[in-house]
Amino acid sequence: MKLSIAILGLLASSAVAAPKQKRTEPVQSNKLRRVLLRSNLLAKAQKLQDFAFATEERNRLIGGQGHNDTINWVADTLRATGYYDVTLQPFLTPSPKASTVTINGKVYKSWAMEESPEGDITGSIVAVPNNGCAVADYLDLTGKVALISRGVCTFNFKSTTAQAAGAVAVLIYNNQDGFLDSATLGSPGDYVPTVGILKTDGLALVSSLGTANVKIAYFDITTWNVLAQTKGGDPNNVLQLGAHSDSVEAGPGINDNGSGTVALLEIAQQLTAFTVKNAVRFSWWSAEEEGLLGAEAYVAALTPEENAKIRLYLNFDMIASPNFVYGIYDGDGSAFNISGAPGSGEVEKLFQDFYTYDEDIPWVPSEFNGRSDYGPFLDAGVPCGGLDTGADDIKTEEEAAIFGGTAGIQKDPNYHSAKDTVSNLNIGVLLHNSKAIAHAIATYGTSWAGFPARLPVEKRNVATKDVRRVKRRNYKKVTE
Repeated sequence: MKLSIAILGLLASSAVAAPKQKRTEPVQSNKLRRVLLRSNLLAKAQKLQDFAFATEERNRLIGGQGHNDTINWVADTLRATGYYDVTLQPFLTPSPKASTVTINGKVYKSWAMEESPEGDITGSIVAVPNNGCAVADYLDLTGKVALISRGVCTFNFKSTTAQAAGAVAVLIYNNQDGFLDSATLGSPGDYVPTVGILKTDGLALVSSLGTANVKIAYFDITTWNVLAQTKGGDPNNVLQLGAHSDSVEAGPGINDNGSGTVALLEIAQQLTAFTVKNAVRFSWWSAEEEGLLGAEAYVAALTPEENAKIRLYLNFDMIASPNFVYGIYDGDGSAFNISGAPGSGEVEKLFQDFYTYDEDIPWVPSEFNGRSDYGPFLDAGVPCGGLDTGADDIKTEEEAAIFGGTAGIQKDPNYHSAKDTVSNLNIGVLLHNSKAIAHAIATYGTSWAGFPARLPVEKRNVATKDVRRVKRRNYKKVTE
């Protein structure tokens, strides 16, 4: 990866001199919102898609050129303004490409299931009938590689039952089109190597069988978070905002999460025309799709003193879904009974009032369960908030009556697929959400009046934190 700036540590600054531009106008919500344009957001989204489509994989998966180009573009763009101290924070993360499956000399696309052990196994393939959800489906598999369809029961049941029948490895093929790259065996255990493969490949192998070599080898790669903090403003009372910069392997990830990426980048560029009284820190997290790893690495590296300087963290993940709702994180817990640190309810109300009185659009609460990059901040006692427009959750009849769209299907029908492209981005929704983000920046970049003081870090709600961690453990993972 091309490193645009020296990595000098978490709060190191760029060596590029600031341009000789005098900024004297304090940021105001209406003025910052006014300069946000659909055309600029759309052009940035297209840029991300171009990065993805310039690669053979056509994605922005961590470790790939599409994601590295994304990181460099964000860092270079903001460094060029001279308005920000820009940092690349490196961290090690497991590579998402850990498995190789070769059958009769042909290499097949495959994904090691989470919790699967490493191994280099060769054996004859035996097809297990009936989805492999009854012990009677598994005859003597001693020394064999079990081939099983996804569906009906868990991957854990299929793998452990095949192992009990003597299998030395397990291939589970998808029962729908698309990748099987988010599968987990659920919990640590004594498993045989277990991988997922494509539906078309699995169905073909049921007829052809043959000899399979299954290799799983885990290794780490280096990836980077991008951090850009205003040079002006009080650095002891920071407003921090974040969005993840990576996609899944299946596609370019233009809603998930190109939408959050470009919204923050466009606002950060436009903010340079104004001054702020409180420092604003923009963050682009890597390896979110692997389990919030970038945000986890960042929060883990914070000292208690650095943690306490973050007055509020705001997260924006999937904010332009085609079958959208306008979702506001339920920071006060009034809708889902999970709340954040003091201040989380206040920023929820800020967004509610903005949508109700400034934009005149409806909104609904989103569960505050930490299943995006704000989760590690919640665990660390930082007040949090944010917006989303829906992912693979199903739109209800009530939501369709409020927002339009189609009930009974996903809010983003293209979630984690090759169809998550610019053409399926709801640019109007993205613009509304970008204006809401700008409003929050103008508000808290000017004053924290009426906002609760930070609690000491050691007084965070440990019980609630542990509940959220359990919920996040299989974040975006499928178990069956």
